[in-house]
Amino acid sequence: MEPAEDRRPLKSRSLGWVQAFARLLVRARVKPNTISAVGIVFAAAAFGVLWWYHHGGLPAWAALVLAALCVQARLMCNMMDGLVAVEGGLKSKGGDLFNEIPDRIEDSMFLVGAGYACGNTTVGWLCALLAVFTAYVRAFGASLGQGQDFGGPCAKPHRMFLLTVGLIAQAVVLLCKQAWPVLEWALWLIAALTAITAVLRIGRMYQKSR
Repeated sequence: MEPAEDRRPLKSRSLGWVQAFARLLVRARVKPNTISAVGIVFAAAAFGVLWWYHHGGLPAWAALVLAALCVQARLMCNMMDGLVAVEGGLKSKGGDLFNEIPDRIEDSMFLVGAGYACGNTTVGWLCALLAVFTAYVRAFGASLGQGQDFGGPCAKPHRMFLLTVGLIAQAVVLLCKQAWPVLEWALWLIAALTAITAVLRIGRMYQKSR
C-alpha cells in the first residue's frame, strides 16, 4: 500500500468509477496488502503466458493481449491498495513493504517476460535492472529526507504504458502477418528512457544535497 505522504501523483485516483470501486473494496474489508499481493499474481500470469508463447505453447496474439491486460490489472492493484489504505483508513503493519517489494517483483516479471516473448532476453533483463535501479534511487532520496522523486520521463506508469502499447502493437503486427519486432523496439525505448530517468533523479538528488 502507498503511504499517505509522498504518494505517486495519479490523476486517475479522482475518477468517479475508481473512487466507487475503492469504496466497494473498503466495505468488503479487503486489506491493502492483499491487493498488493494480487498484483504479483497478475505479473506472474503475464510472465507465464509470455514464457509459454516463447516455447510455442500459445498463439502469439493471445499471449500478447493477455499480458497487456495483466499489465493494466497490475496497475489497478497498485492504485487500489493506496486508495483503500489511505482514503479507506485500512492502513496496516508492513504496508510500506507491501507497497515497494511487490512492485519490484512485478516490474521484473513483466519486463523479463516481454524479453522472452520478443526473443531478446538481454533487453528484458536490462529493462528490469534499470527499473529496480530507478526505484532504488527514489527510495534512497527519500531516506536522505528529500522526499520521493517520481519524476520521469519513464517512471513506473510510463514504463507500463509503453509495455502495454508494445504488447498490443506486436499482436496486431503478427495478426497482419508482418515481422516487425515492435515489442523489442518498445523494450529498447523503455531501457533508454528508464536510464535517463535514473540519471535525472540522481542529478536532482545531488542538487538538493548541495
